[in-house]
Amino acid sequence: MNFTNAIETVGYSLDLLGVGLIAIGLVIAFVRYVTIPVAPGGIDAYRRLRQDIGRAILLGLEVLVAADIIRTVAVTPTLDSVAILGAIVVIRTFLSISMQVEVEGRFPWQPRTDAKEG
Repeated sequence: MNFTNAIETVGYSLDLLGVGLIAIGLVIAFVRYVTIPVAPGGIDAYRRLRQDIGRAILLGLEVLVAADIIRTVAVTPTLDSVAILGAIVVIRTFLSISMQVEVEGRFPWQPRTDAKEG
């Protein structure tokens, strides 16, 4: 196995991990939705379901971006592939920020209004 094949394998493994994190996060979110009707602190089950799904998607997106970066920089560092990577990163960053606003009710650069982390 040469270097290019090894990096491609790492990239595809991270893709699989990212998709797996999203899928497992969805399952966990739905199990929590069904088994715990009201969370401590009074958060209703539907809102917690949406937050849990959003967190799973955010985590999976971060891993998928890492996989794209590894494959593009190490395997195909052409101007076209870097431009495509840039577009993918911009789109995924926009999605991540949108999801974080949906989950936490604030932009990532805004300070928390409460003392809780997460």
